[in-house]
Amino acid sequence: METAVGRIALFGLLLALVTTLPNKDDWDIYSFHINSTVTGRYATTVITSRVANRMNESKEIEFQVRIPKNAFISKFKMLIDGQEYDGVVKPKEQAQQQYTEAVSRGQSAGIVSSVGRTLEEFKTSVTVAAHKKVTFELTYEELLKRRHGKYELQIHARPMQPVKDFKVDVYINEEAGINFIEVKGGLSTKALANAITKTHAKKEAWVYFYPTEDQQKTCDSCSDQGMNGDLVIVYDVNRDTSLGDIKKSAGYFVHHFAPSNLPRIPKNVVFVIDQSGSMSGRKIAQTRMALIHILSDLAEDDFFGLISFDSQLFHWKRELVQATGANLESAKTFARNIRDRGATNINEAVLEGARMLNAHPREGSASILILLTDGDPTTGVTNLGQIQANVKGAIKGKFPLYCLGFGFDVNFEFLEKMSLQNDGVARRIYEDSDANLQLKGFYEEVATPLLTDVTMIYLGGTNLTQTNFSQYYNGSEIVVAGQITDNNIETFIPQVVAISSNRRLVFSDTNTTAVSTGTMTDHHIQRVWAYLTVKQLLEKELLVSGPEKKSVTEEALRLSLKYNFVTPHTSMVVTKPLGETTDVLHKPKEGETTSDLSALDLPTRQHSPPMLSSPGSSGRMFSMAFLRPDFGSVQSAQVDLFDYEDYTDYGTALNLPRGRGPLPTIVTTQKNLGRVYQRSHRFLIKPDNQSLPLCFDVAGNTQLKLFHHPNRGLSVNGRLDATLHGGFKKIVIHSSTDVHIEVETTGITVREGQTKTRHTGQDLITAGSVTVIKRDKEIDIAAGDTRLLILIHNRGHKESLWPVLRQLPSDPSTTGILALKPTVYEEVQQTSSTKLKINNQEIDVSRSTADDFSIASTPTLDCWLMSAESALQGSLDDFTITKL
Repeated sequence: METAVGRIALFGLLLALVTTLPNKDDWDIYSFHINSTVTGRYATTVITSRVANRMNESKEIEFQVRIPKNAFISKFKMLIDGQEYDGVVKPKEQAQQQYTEAVSRGQSAGIVSSVGRTLEEFKTSVTVAAHKKVTFELTYEELLKRRHGKYELQIHARPMQPVKDFKVDVYINEEAGINFIEVKGGLSTKALANAITKTHAKKEAWVYFYPTEDQQKTCDSCSDQGMNGDLVIVYDVNRDTSLGDIKKSAGYFVHHFAPSNLPRIPKNVVFVIDQSGSMSGRKIAQTRMALIHILSDLAEDDFFGLISFDSQLFHWKRELVQATGANLESAKTFARNIRDRGATNINEAVLEGARMLNAHPREGSASILILLTDGDPTTGVTNLGQIQANVKGAIKGKFPLYCLGFGFDVNFEFLEKMSLQNDGVARRIYEDSDANLQLKGFYEEVATPLLTDVTMIYLGGTNLTQTNFSQYYNGSEIVVAGQITDNNIETFIPQVVAISSNRRLVFSDTNTTAVSTGTMTDHHIQRVWAYLTVKQLLEKELLVSGPEKKSVTEEALRLSLKYNFVTPHTSMVVTKPLGETTDVLHKPKEGETTSDLSALDLPTRQHSPPMLSSPGSSGRMFSMAFLRPDFGSVQSAQVDLFDYEDYTDYGTALNLPRGRGPLPTIVTTQKNLGRVYQRSHRFLIKPDNQSLPLCFDVAGNTQLKLFHHPNRGLSVNGRLDATLHGGFKKIVIHSSTDVHIEVETTGITVREGQTKTRHTGQDLITAGSVTVIKRDKEIDIAAGDTRLLILIHNRGHKESLWPVLRQLPSDPSTTGILALKPTVYEEVQQTSSTKLKINNQEIDVSRSTADDFSIASTPTLDCWLMSAESALQGSLDDFTITKL
């Protein structure tokens, strides 16, 4: 039996992309979902792609994904004809043996290869029977790194086929509180910006990207083959305490240390620039440009030196000098005259840079050595090990060495090891039009040292990740994880000792309240520790040899297997249907290309279903929520419990001017007056910025004009439910004059002309130009450039509906509650009350809360409560109707 099954092995892997070369006569990607959850800066992304074979014969479907180099795959599975095929992580050698056997039989092999600057590409395939479906599900994990004062979660979308059921959901939970959140990237611009919605509530944030099928073909980076671009979620957390953010649970902890409000430390920096012949052309021109910009950013209390080299050294000055205006202009002139020529003497150049820094000790300053080169040493000392030993001996742990490798001719592993040996990092600079910006961006990461000689101390802690750091820079972050001895939180005492200029600083738990168990699960904190430990063990392998290297490798393998991480030492083996071939995939090293891998000369397949990566601008948010009992003073009107059944007069609905406030969310309140419940529903109007949303109440089982798109003949109306825990009881969509879709919690009724059908399952429904997708707890409705999501909530054993506009058309003629624009207001503080100024009118408000039902988890948001007329800047009657 063992020889009758095929196997797949995956090596390596955050961000994901699926590439495909579709032939719609062959197969159809009918669903493509990306769900990314970020908790405590640790991102777990699940990508689910569903593909149907439309042919009358079996077809090979290729699955191709791009993911970030910094991520680990932790789960992969396929579902084919009701049978699930799960992946199992095994040591690399076992999978490699299966791969070798497959190649010897002439079978195809999968491959993982580097793509671009930050991605690896994974391919595999499976044969799908005629008119059958396959589901691919990939999970990968990554600890987001803070650079330039922010974290970035990148999603690269290129499904190469417009997908009806396409969506990206991102959820971020940070116990320290989210300071800001933005959405950037090529997919966040122009028309596609309308497909992005976001909500920010203190410690949580939600970003959604729901482009319609039409929109996936018409944006700047779109074509008939669908989207091709990036979605980047950018955020940072609050930093109110000096010790930082520590979470402890079930024997593990993770500590994020990034103190703010520290004075910058003056720096001493030497730039060592390769000007050998291989730097000719655009590379040397971009280097000159970047160097001139970097020199302009030096502060006057900085000291600096500048060396260019080929087979010889060329000094601007032989000693460090202060960054005065005159010195900077002179250095810029030197930089402009750097010309490519000669061979490459890396050893002599780096040693001279180290000599200049050692000859200029300056109390209260931080020293940095930066090397830029594009090739291997070709003259002087050329033995790589000898150069590394010489440099380490010259620096002696006094300052970090940062190595920038320009292009792919350089031996990056040599630079990486030399940097790690000297408390620095190596970074590849890609030969592209923005290479000068890459150089400048790296420099900005290390431009402002705030602390030196940082030591992280954890009494009562064990199995710690790296705890000593030569420098801490503004905009960065130090992360340490470990185990708590005997799980005794009472005896666990964290402390940080560092130097700031001439002062010794101690950051301790006694002056902070940041330590908490937070909301991170036991499992989650442990996986952060494992991820960070494995990453650092893989780096340590470069620095050690002999028995110590063997020990480090064995520990990295043990942890990779225990936590199901696909790393350079492991592979994921997936059993495929009987008779399938064996694919073995190898995770490449930095800069390694497809031709360098053992899996070579693979046949090119013709089909590749999509997937993409990890979890969008504030958008139009409309939902409902229940007002908390403490705020029950809101006036409510008595309501009769009866139904309206007709919606024939929908054409008169929503003929109101385009609104002045942003998307409302509804909340419901109740009073029990005798035996009759009085209900009111609360709307949230969310601003574009981080201000509190506005809220107002609507009494009774009102029927509302939700959305009207006159140019497409599209109208959406809804009836609020007057019963306990009610939201919307019914929502009706009208398209043109003969398509009517009625949505209730029990099912969907479609009336198309004289035909009436009832749907209770989860199959895709098409009626005229409207597509309806029923999922477990939501209904996704797309019509041209509009996409509406109806969430199904369950409270008190009763289900209700909440509509959310995930895609607002750019057409300015759209109207209705869901089409309201964000409100801009100004707070006016009074001695006894608070007022808001909206359109030059001062409005009385009170602080209240509401559960936001535009989010599946219904977070509670603070809001400014006011009358409906004040919030809408008009009459509520303009938004109500008598018939659905």
